[in-house]
Amino acid sequence: MTASSSAARVAPAARRVSRRAVQAADTRALIVSVASGLFAEQGYMPTTIEAVASASGVALQTVYNSVGNKAALLSAVLDAEASGPGSPATVLETMQRRTEEAADFDALIAVLADWFVEVHQRTGPVMRVIAQAAAVDPAAEKLQTGRALQRLERYGEAAAAVRSRGGLQSGMSDADAAAAIWSLGHPQAYRSLVGDAGWSVKAYRSWLVRSLAAALA
Repeated sequence: MTASSSAARVAPAARRVSRRAVQAADTRALIVSVASGLFAEQGYMPTTIEAVASASGVALQTVYNSVGNKAALLSAVLDAEASGPGSPATVLETMQRRTEEAADFDALIAVLADWFVEVHQRTGPVMRVIAQAAAVDPAAEKLQTGRALQRLERYGEAAAAVRSRGGLQSGMSDADAAAAIWSLGHPQAYRSLVGDAGWSVKAYRSWLVRSLAAALA
């Protein structure tokens, strides 16, 4: 068998695999998008896997195969909203890039404040659903706790970046700094200040810049 004939046989198979992967990704994105809308409109408990499948135009098993159970759907919706519509990068990749581009302490504080404004505006609806679901569903409660701890762990990288740009001169540890970032940028703080207290987004960002700078200087 010649090299050219072998390549000719491999190429169609590779194209089929690639096409199936693209179709699977598109189906998953559709299901997650539909679930996002239903969760926002109806809440967690009334939104069933069957309803998501029907509205997506796919079989029930396809939802399970593509995403998982209802808590997994909620998790996938949160990921999609946090990354942003059509974003090819994950939240972690986006923040690592923005952090690397921040030249000094003030620039890094601005990056953090801008990110919290951006992500809370996008994820506000699904975070409310998660909070409501956590009160009645152990799987959703586990999701809420797990995501909170994940954010705390990841802010350790932000704390290290702050230190490298001249921050944490008070002797604060990276772990304490991560906890400060986590607390100030917590979704509940956004909901309370902007949603309940009626702060403007501009006022919220200004408060974040001042508070983060004071805590991490």
